Amino acid sequence: MIDDKLLKWIRCPISGQTLHPIEPEVLAALNEKISRREVRDRSDQLVEEGLQGGLVSESGEYLYPVRGGIPSLVIDSAISLDV
Repeated sequence: MIDDKLLKWIRCPISGQTLHPIEPEVLAALNEKISRREVRDRSDQLVEEGLQGGLVSESGEYLYPVRGGIPSLVIDSAISLDV
């Protein structure tokens, strides 16, 4: 997915924490919630498209979607996760 060397350098734009790939079971649960239209991003937009992957902040508070192998590190596209 994302090169480990790149993960050492990129940070959560909200908290400055390191990021790590989302666990497959968490991704599956999140995609299930997306299919039920229960997920909104930080700009309060409904997330309508399932995720191929994601990067999660160290605290587990935020997820940044990865689509087409490219992470979106835009603050408004972050999804708050239940910690």
